[in-house]
Amino acid sequence: MAVMLVRICRDVSILLNLLRERPAIVFINPHASGGRCRSRLANVRALFTARSFPAEFILTESREEMESRVRAAISAGYRVLLAMGGDGTLQALVNAARKSEVLLGILPAGGGNDFAAALGLPKDPVAAAEMILSGQPRSVDLLRARTADGGERLYVGGGGVGLDAESARYSSGRYKRIPGRARYLAAALHALNKFKPLQVRAEFPGSTLPAVESQVLLAGALNTASYGAGLRLAPDAQIDDGLFTTLFVRNLKATEVLAAIPGLFTRGELPDSYVTRVSATRVRLSCDRDCHFHGDGEILGSAPVEIEVLPRAVQMLAPIKS
Repeated sequence: MAVMLVRICRDVSILLNLLRERPAIVFINPHASGGRCRSRLANVRALFTARSFPAEFILTESREEMESRVRAAISAGYRVLLAMGGDGTLQALVNAARKSEVLLGILPAGGGNDFAAALGLPKDPVAAAEMILSGQPRSVDLLRARTADGGERLYVGGGGVGLDAESARYSSGRYKRIPGRARYLAAALHALNKFKPLQVRAEFPGSTLPAVESQVLLAGALNTASYGAGLRLAPDAQIDDGLFTTLFVRNLKATEVLAAIPGLFTRGELPDSYVTRVSATRVRLSCDRDCHFHGDGEILGSAPVEIEVLPRAVQMLAPIKS
């Protein structure tokens, strides 16, 4: 107990030192979770005020605006930067803040919130704020994707080619107002109606891992144990172990898909016989036809795509570990 108290005091001291010259900034995505994010803002503000935690709150209408404002804040000397939204909002924050000496945080208010879950934060943004305002810095991994057009972007949780990339446009469009996991399952079932399985080849440069070639519904690279609001497709993944999980969901018959839906909806799980997993630090995914790669539900570019882990790339505010 005494050791824990010393650690808590030390971590709080670090945070207070960072806030001495500039308050924290919370960048809000008002469109997250179908617009429900905005409705939680007043309660989050009230908590910061009650805790005497100095902070400015900035609404951003697009990814580009958010990243521009984050870079401007860093140039102005702000060192504690938080995102209020989902995994896509956090993705914008980490890309704008990359290679900067800053402390980041996430107040989960999006459709998925899988990275927040991996940090040990509750789904409610007010409860999560309670935890991180008395939390500790934690070094976490990020994934970097280089797509066929030469584009490069960091992402925080799950990414892939195939059915999940095809369904991304539905989850952020037609089904964006459906809360939680149901939104992603509805989008995937919609996309499945016209989807044709991909032939995917995965190579692991710089390692002795053999290449994998398979016909799949999707092939992904996950930093977190789950994506799509708790779909636990990589249950052993950790966000600070210097590895990610490459996974392949084999081509499934319609009857197998229907049989899997209850488990996906209630537990977020697929039978192990449906999935092949490989832990890696780097992978190159290529497909037998043109296809998009998504990261955190955002289309990042086209395959072939190379993904690599950036170990302990950023410092995030996280709950105190017991």
